[in-house]
Amino acid sequence: MKSERSKPIRVLFICVGNAARSQMAEGFLRELGGDRFQVSSAGTSPHWRVDPPTVAVMLEVGVDISRQHPKGLEEVDVMDQDVVVTMGCPADACPVVPGAERREWELEDPHEQPIGVYRAVRDEIKRRVEEMVEKFAK
Repeated sequence: MKSERSKPIRVLFICVGNAARSQMAEGFLRELGGDRFQVSSAGTSPHWRVDPPTVAVMLEVGVDISRQHPKGLEEVDVMDQDVVVTMGCPADACPVVPGAERREWELEDPHEQPIGVYRAVRDEIKRRVEEMVEKFAK
């Protein structure tokens, strides 16, 4: 999975509601990774919309995710991924993707918490996405 490969690196971010953490990660990777990545996100129990504070804190750093929407695992091509990043999804609900690199990002779920929690989670996700982009640039 090096940057010189002809196909984009396929990355799937999974959390429970697909309303905050995984949406932030998807937005950051789209912004920072460009066409080197094909990114999607999903939830094990998706909410009906992205949390409004999630959209707001991402706009604060110049990333517009207002057109993203929560998706269930059945709505994405789970088995066709190079990297699967899980964020607090229950072990019995997260898919095992043969051949994919699996990462677990232990992050607090900001859903229905104060805006400061959303900002802290956003900043940590950005840091981790930057590390991911750097890793695959080698």
